[in-house]
Amino acid sequence: MRFRPCIDLHRGRVKQIVGSSLSDDDARLVTNFIATEPPSYYSNLYYSDGLAGAHVIMLGPGNEEAARNALGAHLGFLQVGGGITPANAQKWLDAGAAQVIVTSFLFVDGKFSPERLRLLAAAVPREKLVLDLSCRPLEDGSYAVCCDRWTHTTQLRLSPETFAMLGEHCCEFLIHAVAVEGKQSGIDETLVRNLSEWCDLPITYAGGIHTLADIQAIERFGNGRIDFTVGSALDLFGGPLRYADLKKFTGKFLANA
Repeated sequence: MRFRPCIDLHRGRVKQIVGSSLSDDDARLVTNFIATEPPSYYSNLYYSDGLAGAHVIMLGPGNEEAARNALGAHLGFLQVGGGITPANAQKWLDAGAAQVIVTSFLFVDGKFSPERLRLLAAAVPREKLVLDLSCRPLEDGSYAVCCDRWTHTTQLRLSPETFAMLGEHCCEFLIHAVAVEGKQSGIDETLVRNLSEWCDLPITYAGGIHTLADIQAIERFGNGRIDFTVGSALDLFGGPLRYADLKKFTGKFLANA
């Protein structure tokens, strides 16, 4: 179980945003934090502390220069996501990304496209591809994958079969619990349990973390094998959780941290 930090970019700046408020209408946007430091500041920090598997996410347009600023600080260190397609994936790998993270390209009108998955797999080696299956719970208890900055709920449901099918083409998964993302209201324990039971590949969970007790819950419900990332709750972004404490979670969870 590892702490895998993030750099979320919105309109060229490092921000922390409530995921469910993302849209093209800035009036609806709920922003928890706006950084004064450039993205490379966080890249340098994570690199110096050996926090491999950190990722930079471009939340909409206007973030490419900022993403390059983060990636260029330490080539081959950060993953990058946001608008990645077969046409531009190699560009981002050449810019220094360790892996590219993909979600929305796999869907057409909310439906999963096997043909697009084949195109993506042909363009990106498996060891360089991370799939983002960020999702929201439905009334029937299932979890639907969200795309387009989490503004659209697709027809794809998380299941052992979904992970088996997609896992043939990627090296790991990134999954935000969209309903609690950025709210610091506690994790989605059911989702964490399902992830642990349904998939053998590495998974990074995000959403709802507020205290060390939430991280202990991820360890418990995820059987010690689900990694985690923290956004708004981290003290680097104005939250209560100390970055110095979370640095300890680079391997096995330390119960006495």
